[in-house]
Amino acid sequence: MHPGRSWQSCSPARAARHAHPPMRWRRGWRDPAILVISRPVTYWDRLGWKDRLGREANTRLQRQYGDTAFAGANIYTPQLVVDGRTQGVGSQEARARKLIADAGAVRERSGVTVRIVRATDGGRSVILGGKAGAGAEVILVALSSRETVSIGRGENGGRKVSYTNVVIDETPLGRWFGGSQTMALRAQQLATPGADRYALIVRQGQGGAVIGSAVI
Repeated sequence: MHPGRSWQSCSPARAARHAHPPMRWRRGWRDPAILVISRPVTYWDRLGWKDRLGREANTRLQRQYGDTAFAGANIYTPQLVVDGRTQGVGSQEARARKLIADAGAVRERSGVTVRIVRATDGGRSVILGGKAGAGAEVILVALSSRETVSIGRGENGGRKVSYTNVVIDETPLGRWFGGSQTMALRAQQLATPGADRYALIVRQGQGGAVIGSAVI
């Protein structure tokens, strides 16, 4: 989705669930079945202040969602993207909860499974199952579980904003075309500087639907 100067994506995430919603609702989002990912964007840099967490890759992905999944719809902040299929204003809690519940039902029907098994050398085995349609990319996402940024300019100038699960880096692991498949994660791939949490996303191409996910 895109809170203020960033966007976070999330979608329901039990075993094979992944959600792309918010941020700071009244009580916060503490459901362990929801994977929240914050993706700070860069197009507000023109205000004269650069968010240290902003990544061009986040901006590209948001635009790809707008062009591909949302039929050329405008991008904005704060924008909530749920499983790359639906979107809404990140501050609208009731709408976000409905989008996430609907995405969860789609995941249940899909039958896609993502299992993570710890290896003796500190790595992981990623075990995929189900149908992938025309194929999907498997992506390792390195996250910082909490970051606080001092806003320098704009409508939030002078304020401090905290983000959850900010993207630090992303690594493509390979393609999956359905059926049972196992991918290996080396221990070194889980040692990204600045990251203290990792997630796995199974996505049908850039700007495509997220059909599976797991927290490592």
